[in-house]
Amino acid sequence: MTTGGRASGESVPDRTQSFGEEVLGTLLDRAHVLPPHRIGPIVADAVGRLGGRDISVLLQDYGQWLLVPLPSDGLVTGDPQSIDGSHAGQAFLDTHSVEVSLGDGVRVHVPLLDGGDQVGVMSVTLNSVDDDVRRLLRRIACVVADMLVTKHSYTDLFFLSRRREPMTVAAEIQWSLLPPLAMIMPRVAVAGILEPAYDVAGDSFDYALNDDMLHVAMIDAMGHGLSAAVMATVAIGAYRHARRSAVNLSEIYFFMDQAVADQFGPDHFVTAQMMRLDTATGRLQWVNAGHPAPLLLRGDRVVSRLDSPTTLPVGFGGEEPVISERALKPGDRILCFTDGLIEQHEPGEQPFGERRLIDWVNRVASVRMGPRAMSRSLSHALKDARGGRTTDDATILLIEWLGSSESDHIVL
Repeated sequence: MTTGGRASGESVPDRTQSFGEEVLGTLLDRAHVLPPHRIGPIVADAVGRLGGRDISVLLQDYGQWLLVPLPSDGLVTGDPQSIDGSHAGQAFLDTHSVEVSLGDGVRVHVPLLDGGDQVGVMSVTLNSVDDDVRRLLRRIACVVADMLVTKHSYTDLFFLSRRREPMTVAAEIQWSLLPPLAMIMPRVAVAGILEPAYDVAGDSFDYALNDDMLHVAMIDAMGHGLSAAVMATVAIGAYRHARRSAVNLSEIYFFMDQAVADQFGPDHFVTAQMMRLDTATGRLQWVNAGHPAPLLLRGDRVVSRLDSPTTLPVGFGGEEPVISERALKPGDRILCFTDGLIEQHEPGEQPFGERRLIDWVNRVASVRMGPRAMSRSLSHALKDARGGRTTDDATILLIEWLGSSESDHIVL
């Protein structure tokens, strides 16, 4: 036997550092102690070793209209780019790299993905591109996305870059409460959008994927402004507490109801909808506490409402809610929304209404796109259809069950 117990003649694995490992390893080694404002130089260094130049890191603005350059040494800044109609926007929405031929090389736009959420886009110009460069750019982009997500919790830099207009205190509270706007996994995808982004108050949603079970809640606290944001915070906090206590959906309602009633008294309420989706089987369960019924999309159009018995809104001490069930088919999508989407109207006019909502959902869904792109397109289309008016919060949450198989895996 040789030293360390290796048999004589047994081959020794090659542990030498390849060029790609060196580039990524250097990036990772420096990332964990890197101040947020120094992301630019190490990204520029890593991409520069591939021959890249004119590097930009673009972040999505809160209204989901623009990709905004992150200001940092080593990165190219400039004007924000529209998500619709730009090559960077195409990479962002499609979650695939986009390459554009230039007179002096190739401009590559690589999506920054973290857990299926699109953080933004990294854009770089190279003299030429081959499969090795594409692989390294994609992996560098993964590290950059992780850095942006982890460092976001202790800096305002990324928030200030994404904010394109003044934000109310209530909206600040709501945005800090939210999970990522999108999560895309092999079996299930979730995507949401809040409108108006800079003045939202009472609407919120939450989700968690625990093993095979997706937990989802959507709420709408009465009123607007700071009081609604505080009420929404209590409701979501109670939901998370109950969910993490592993109680059933009916008991979750009682946890939330008691918390809101104790804190705000008998004249305040929160409409709510709580769901559980078994991502292995497609079995959906939900309870409704005075919230608009979700819509079921199948084959790119609305096929039914998920009607169910309702109990009183959270805070009013309703009876135990009935747990409804539905078996989903692979590709089915559930659209949850708040009443601001259908009750918008001018004085003396009829509300926008669910019928018009369904018509617009069918129009948008007829152009097949991913959940994140669809929720964004639908929200913007509905706002245009309402004449650009949003006097109440109008929130959308889209859930898609992708199906399951024994060979579920993530494609790298």
